[in-house]
Amino acid sequence: MFLSTYENKLDKKGRVSVPASFRSYLSNLGYNGFICYPSFNNPSLEAWPQDRIEKISNTIDSLSPFEEKRDYFATSILSESINLQFDSEGRISLTPKLLKHSKVRNKILFVGQGKTFQIWEPTIFEKFKAIARKKANLNRASLKWESQLNK
Repeated sequence: MFLSTYENKLDKKGRVSVPASFRSYLSNLGYNGFICYPSFNNPSLEAWPQDRIEKISNTIDSLSPFEEKRDYFATSILSESINLQFDSEGRISLTPKLLKHSKVRNKILFVGQGKTFQIWEPTIFEKFKAIARKKANLNRASLKWESQLNK
């Protein structure tokens, strides 16, 4: 799983080292990189293993080919997705478009989300994290163990 939060710096060529634990998890899944697209919920980047993006693609494909929602999701996720491969030193190069969306300038935060992760500009994430923590506290009763859901 993608757990914890790691901060790294962009180098002069726009490359950043992906945390070793994230690379290791992806490698164990058989991947030498990940799919990245601009989040439509936050000024962050969504980072998914290939199998997860295929799952969302299949979900989009299950919609009627003439349904507007299908085009909205395909455009917002699939057309914006970029396959980022690790170089020999475990770095990726974020495109100018991805950097602009996330407002990343020189420091990057890799934020574990379980089966996926996000990439944030650190000060923007700190503000989001404070809000998320308050909202999680307010909604904590909605998290239930699986055995409780099956009763």
